[in-house]
Amino acid sequence: METGLDLFKWKQYESEVILLTVRWYLKYSLSYRDLVEMMEERGLHIAHTTIMRWVHQFGPELDKRIRLYLKPTNDSFRTDETYIKVNGQWKYLYRALDSNGNTIDFMLSENRDAPAAKRFFKKVLISPHNQSPRVITVDKNPA
Repeated sequence: METGLDLFKWKQYESEVILLTVRWYLKYSLSYRDLVEMMEERGLHIAHTTIMRWVHQFGPELDKRIRLYLKPTNDSFRTDETYIKVNGQWKYLYRALDSNGNTIDFMLSENRDAPAAKRFFKKVLISPHNQSPRVITVDKNPA
């Protein structure tokens, strides 16, 4: 894995500005243009496409690094899936919740079948912040 310095090498802006902007985009419901306006109030002129590229480039790396620090879940999981429209296309949203109602993880899939369900459960069960479940409650989906 790259060190913090290598990750931002050859970038025009300071690493703190990039991290702050990406974090705000991922944490809060802000558009790229909202962030452009917020950065302009701080004297920085950043194009919305630049912020989009930062989110695409650094978002997955941030996700990998923060998963270690997420609070542990409890050992009672409930899973469900629903059909939602994403960018004009219908997708299946698989999600797992703990007994307190906190989202453990989610996955979007083209299909509602056994391979998709297996991928989702593998993703949920190998995550380091999740305990091994004592019980998993599922709906009546045969997959």
